[in-house]
Amino acid sequence: MPELPRLNKVIKALAAGKPAFTSFCQADPETAIAMATAKYDGIVFEMEHNPWDIRALRDSLQYMLNRGQIARSGSVAPAVTPMVRVPPNGAEKAQFQAKQALDLGVYGIVWPHISTVDEAYNAVAACRYPRLKSAPLYEPSGIRGDGPTQAVRYWGISQQDYYDRADVWPLNPKGEIFVILMMEDTRGIENLPKILKEVPGIGAILIGEGDLSQELGYPRQYEHPTVLEWMARVVKTCKEHNVPVGHPHVDANNVERILAEGYRFLMAAPVRSYAALDKGLKLAGRT
Repeated sequence: MPELPRLNKVIKALAAGKPAFTSFCQADPETAIAMATAKYDGIVFEMEHNPWDIRALRDSLQYMLNRGQIARSGSVAPAVTPMVRVPPNGAEKAQFQAKQALDLGVYGIVWPHISTVDEAYNAVAACRYPRLKSAPLYEPSGIRGDGPTQAVRYWGISQQDYYDRADVWPLNPKGEIFVILMMEDTRGIENLPKILKEVPGIGAILIGEGDLSQELGYPRQYEHPTVLEWMARVVKTCKEHNVPVGHPHVDANNVERILAEGYRFLMAAPVRSYAALDKGLKLAGRT
């Protein structure tokens, strides 16, 4: 049988050496319908600061499906890849939210407030199925429970193909699950070199500059030199380990600088404005 095409557009862009463009959004039908036809590679349903509403997430995923788009493309890959930011801080290790979201069919999990190797390991492990210690790519040892029926239906592939592809990229080159860890405090940034060295399977590091700026004493002053200095430290560490680094507040005024600094996972303004997205796609040579 022919190899299945890449399903996750965020991974597709990054694997091709291009920056990926995404946005946070709310989990509701109207937003999902609007985002399904946007020019983003993926979107992240925000459920850390918004309520954890698994039914709203389920409905939003369904409203993103477009039978016409699927028929015209000749592929079951969604035009815009749905992901979710789960509520727990890294220390809480409440991996059940990741399991529930993955079982619905999301292609990626954003983990807030990861500060240690142990927390990072748990986050990646929660997105993987268990396997024997003798199996290839054993670490991080998976802890995801087995219940993929809805995800199989949503992805539009067979159950065995789902098991084959429901692993973390880039650890597994065929994996379609994208794990994003948020660095939101100085402790996490100081531990980042060790995290990236000891925990395989991390898709990207996303800087939480809101919480970081709070700790540094310059709340939401995103252009303050001290905040930018700590953010640059993350970018440098990620480049050294060849892991994409993400910026959560991209707009038309800063997108050129952010691309030039080496950010590869860009979260632009949501559906109310495409100015940053349009400018970023042009600057990245993707138009």
